Amino acid sequence: MSARRPPSLARLSPGDRPSSQPGTLHARSLAGGIRVAPAPGRTIRFGRGGKPDTHLQVGRDDTHVSRRHGELTYRGRNWWLRNTGQQLLRLPRGQLMHAATEPIPLSAGYTPVFVRGSGYREHLVELYVTDYDDDGPGAKETALTVAPKRWPLSDDERLALIVIGQEYLRYDPEPRPLVYRRAVAQLRALQPEYGWTKRKVEDRVAAVRRRLHEAGTVRAKLVRDEDDDACDSTLMHNLLRELVESTTLVPPDLEVLDRGLEAD
Repeated sequence: MSARRPPSLARLSPGDRPSSQPGTLHARSLAGGIRVAPAPGRTIRFGRGGKPDTHLQVGRDDTHVSRRHGELTYRGRNWWLRNTGQQLLRLPRGQLMHAATEPIPLSAGYTPVFVRGSGYREHLVELYVTDYDDDGPGAKETALTVAPKRWPLSDDERLALIVIGQEYLRYDPEPRPLVYRRAVAQLRALQPEYGWTKRKVEDRVAAVRRRLHEAGTVRAKLVRDEDDDACDSTLMHNLLRELVESTTLVPPDLEVLDRGLEAD
């Protein structure tokens, strides 16, 4: 659910030095932050209500947030997250938690939790669990920025994926891949000498999906497992999301489509 050595949590309260004790929980919202040492059975609550309802207040002006919306309990050397509110909690990779969902153990490091509120509002609770070789969250203002992992693509792979993923490159709220029939028509107009066919497009897409899958660092499903019934549209969606979110494909890539229209 979270990386082992994550980026730093937002700064805790001034003068609040993080503990090096493994399993220490650091939690923060707009209302403030807390630090809690691990102890069997210890429970920390967060939500709209103030003390004594909660230890960490979140969404205090939003009545769609429950007074006690979530809790973290320490047992078995882990902090376990549970939704106790009426609205969903959203975790990394789009994982959702309902009040009926079984508690989830937090991994060491950083985990953002978003509390669904009114309208489009989401309220952030930042969680950080100290690891054995970790001094806790710390500021890193002067550290070098870690660049996203951009995937190598051949020229024909890139062109095919730009055409198929043009709604993703426009950052549409609900993007969909271009169907192969229309993609082939556009590719033939852009590159008539290449002899684009549906089979060529499928081969290029399959090669990229297989390469990214074999790298083992993409968290979304890109290829079918044995006896897997994941549909092609889901796998294509996951591939395009990865290429866009990693900035392998970026909005300026759409200029190749505009140049093709100008040539016509």
